[in-house]
Amino acid sequence: MKVAPCSITVLHGDQTGEELLEESLRILAAPSISSMVQLEHVDLSLGARRGSSNEVVHEAARRMLIDGFGLKAATVTPEAAGDVGSPNAILRAEVGGDVIVRTGRRIPGVPPLGGVHSPITVVRMAVDDAYGAREWREGAGADEVAYRTTRVSREHCRRVAEYAFQYAKRTEAKVFGGPKYTVSPVYEGMLKEEMDAAASRHPGVGYEPQLIDATFALVLSRDDALVIPALNRDGDILSDMVLALYGTLAGSESLMIGFDAEGRQSLVMAEAPHGTAPALEGRHIANPMSMILAVAALLEQTPNPELAGAGARVREATMAVCSSGVRTADLGGMARTEEFTSEVLRRMEQNV
Repeated sequence: MKVAPCSITVLHGDQTGEELLEESLRILAAPSISSMVQLEHVDLSLGARRGSSNEVVHEAARRMLIDGFGLKAATVTPEAAGDVGSPNAILRAEVGGDVIVRTGRRIPGVPPLGGVHSPITVVRMAVDDAYGAREWREGAGADEVAYRTTRVSREHCRRVAEYAFQYAKRTEAKVFGGPKYTVSPVYEGMLKEEMDAAASRHPGVGYEPQLIDATFALVLSRDDALVIPALNRDGDILSDMVLALYGTLAGSESLMIGFDAEGRQSLVMAEAPHGTAPALEGRHIANPMSMILAVAALLEQTPNPELAGAGARVREATMAVCSSGVRTADLGGMARTEEFTSEVLRRMEQNV
C-alpha cells in the first residue's frame, strides 16, 4: 500500500536564515526523500510580514496545524515598537507551541568544552514568563523605577515537566536541574511542583532536581545524559550555553512542540537555534548543520517508517561529514556552506 506524502509547511525567512533554509531544502529534494514529502511554502520574510500586516504568519500557523510539521528559517524581529514584532510569538500562540527542545551533543572531531561528552537536552517553556511581560516605569531621575509583570500557568509547567520525563525515558537520560524554587516558591515553584509530580508518574526515570544557578555550574562537569526542564528565559539562556559547550550554536536543531487541547503532541516545527546572522549573509561560510539536522529531526518524527529512516540517514551523514574533517569556519574548517551540504547529500545517498 502506497503511503501518502508527508506534508511539511516551509516557512521562509531573512538574511542568512533564508540561505541556510535553502540548504535544508536541498536535503528534502534528494531522490531518496523527495517522493515522500510534499512542501507548502509560506514567505515569512520581514517584507512579507510588513506587507501583509502579519497575515502571512497567521497563514503559516493555519497550514502547520493541518500538516502537523513545519520547517522554519530564522527571521528578523524588528526592534521598533508598533512594527510587526516576532513571528515566533504568533506561531507559538496559534499552534499551541508550548515547549522548545534543544539538544547539545558531541560533534565528531570537535573537542567539547569542560567535561561534557554526553547529550544535554534543554526542555524549555516556549510561552509566558519574561517574554511578553507587561513593563513600565515610574518616577524620574535617580528615583525612576522599572516594573515588569510575568506569569506562568500550571498547564504550561505541566507540559514542560511531562515532556522532559517522557524524553528522558526514551533517551535513557536523567531529568536534572530546575528553577530557582527556593527564592520564588510561588512563581518558579510551580514548575518544581510539576517536575515532582511528573517524577511520581515516571518512577523509572532518574531525577535530580537542582536550582538553576547550580544547574549552570554543574553541567560543565557532568558526563551523563541530562534532560533539563526550564522556564522560558532560563531555558533560552541555558540552551545557548549548552550548545556552545559542544563547539557551535549551529551544531543542533531546535524543535517547537505543539499540543492539542488534551495535552497530546500534535505538531513539530524544526528550525535552527540561532538567528539570521546578517554579518554572514552572502559570504557562503555559514554552517548549515543546524538546518540539516532540523530536517533530520522532522523526518524522524513522522509516522512513516521509511521517512523516519531517511531522517536517521541524514543525521548519520551529517556527523560523518564532520568526522571526516569537512567543516565550516566556525568549527575550524574551510568548507563553504554549499560544499558541506553536498558532502552530506553524497554520503546519505550512498547509504540508501
